[in-house]
Amino acid sequence: MQTCWIVYNGSLTDEKFIDQALLLQEAALKQGIQATLIKNYELLMDVQLGLNTRPDFVIFLDKDILLAKFLKNEGIPVFNDPDIIEICDNKARQYMLLAKAQVPMPRTIIAPKVYTDFTIQHTGYYEQVLETIKLPMIIKEAHGSFGFKVYLIETKEQFFEKVEELNGIEYVFQEFIENSRGRDIRVNVVGGQVIACMHRHSETDFRANITNGGTASQIELTERQKEVAILAAHALNAEFAGVDLLFGEDEEPLVCEVNGVAHIRNIYNVTGINVGDAMISYALSKVGTVLI
Repeated sequence: MQTCWIVYNGSLTDEKFIDQALLLQEAALKQGIQATLIKNYELLMDVQLGLNTRPDFVIFLDKDILLAKFLKNEGIPVFNDPDIIEICDNKARQYMLLAKAQVPMPRTIIAPKVYTDFTIQHTGYYEQVLETIKLPMIIKEAHGSFGFKVYLIETKEQFFEKVEELNGIEYVFQEFIENSRGRDIRVNVVGGQVIACMHRHSETDFRANITNGGTASQIELTERQKEVAILAAHALNAEFAGVDLLFGEDEEPLVCEVNGVAHIRNIYNVTGINVGDAMISYALSKVGTVLI
């Protein structure tokens, strides 16, 4: 019997994190895989001695990049690959790759590195940003999940206050898509195929994330929405991806961001599809190729 580890972060005590792991374990067991849930701190990263035991593959549900790389260095297939998780966890890096692949997305400028306790105000840089991306705009920290660390900036006062607050932090300036205020689409892509999707909507927040109070419902994707979601995942080499699509002009899809460790409970509740089934099937197809 093949074995897999489902690794998640044990320091995150919210039930949604263990729930994510349980959905994957259920999917693995259905396909005859012996699946063990492992908290990230239960694995000792002894770089000299390595691991005593190894599974056939790992489904990695965390952003502990060093652990993912350690497991990969031990010769274990890791899904997603740690390099993909690392890119998706840094929005500035992923936007560069999305733009290189000509994936449609809001106009985006990556902020320069400014050290804490220093400033580049009065250099003309921020005025150039304001001229390029008009207010209102989005300022988005490079690292953040569930819609957190994303700010709607509507006035110059808010703008200058926020950029000073973010000194020492990686972030981007991004065009605000008014047509998509409080609504987006989450698309789960596995191995280049759309597996499930849902429409998210909020009456109270510019973000549609369910964590921030949004609601979700079923939606049938257009061919263009499918195409853009798959293109975005491919641009990042993401074998598993949660692609968030915005509604641009004439409802044309724009990629808001790509999640390399996308939660699958809400989309399961809405659609009845456990994306974990496809994730396990895909991992098995790749591992089988590796083992032959």
